[in-house]
Amino acid sequence: MANINLTPAVMIWVVLAIATLGLALYRKLVSAGEEDLIHLGPGEERQIPGQIALEAKLKAVDRWGKILTVITVLVGLAMAAVYLTQAFLVHN
Repeated sequence: MANINLTPAVMIWVVLAIATLGLALYRKLVSAGEEDLIHLGPGEERQIPGQIALEAKLKAVDRWGKILTVITVLVGLAMAAVYLTQAFLVHN
């Protein structure tokens, strides 16, 4: 079996990892403006659309965060499997 150059795969994994971390930081910054209280009382109606918009944005960021995390882990595991397979075949 020929040795496979893992450099492109490592570069892709690094980009995925940075994107995942960047998305986590973005979520942290977006949620910093979130209030712990739900405004439902009289005179607070004007704040409800903002709460709904923030919730939608956080749901979207969370969905993409989960997707990116799974992809990053799978690519990392695939690279590890290829590397270990190559190391095993070279020494045998």
